[in-house]
Amino acid sequence: MNREVILYIAVSVDGYIAEADGSIGFLEATEVIVDEDSYQELLDKIDTVVLGRTTYDQLVNELAPGNYPYTEQTSYIITSHPDTNTEKLVFTSEDPVELVRNLKSVDGKAIWIVGGGSIIAPLVEANLIDSYVITTIPVLLGKGIPLFSEFEGPVSLKVDRVDVNNGLVYTYYSKK
Repeated sequence: MNREVILYIAVSVDGYIAEADGSIGFLEATEVIVDEDSYQELLDKIDTVVLGRTTYDQLVNELAPGNYPYTEQTSYIITSHPDTNTEKLVFTSEDPVELVRNLKSVDGKAIWIVGGGSIIAPLVEANLIDSYVITTIPVLLGKGIPLFSEFEGPVSLKVDRVDVNNGLVYTYYSKK
């Protein structure tokens, strides 16, 4: 029962996952086409997604209004303002590290860490992320919310492969 934990996320060339105000307009404004094969490969191997409330709200209000994209998976939304749970949506105030450790201890497919930064940093620091798929969007934001905020490191990774597809750079890492 050692489920793989995958961070699959988009980042600007200068390392930001969102603009300074938290918006993700740079993802929509950049005329890029996501590598459907890479994304579908991810969806086929996961049954669980973990995300913060801000990321969840951006998904349901901006990126996919009225069409939550992860209906096939169980979603754990980490928030200090829990909402009503459903069969596939679980709102929790549990610490990200404890949540992921608990999820890894039960049978299932891989776990996707969707974002944001406050969820990612403690998981990196605890070395709980097994695979990193970082898609670099060809834009420099200058300031914003960094993909990796400060944490006690280092965490050693190895580069598994780098692909360039539709103007995006996909870098695949795994922990050593």
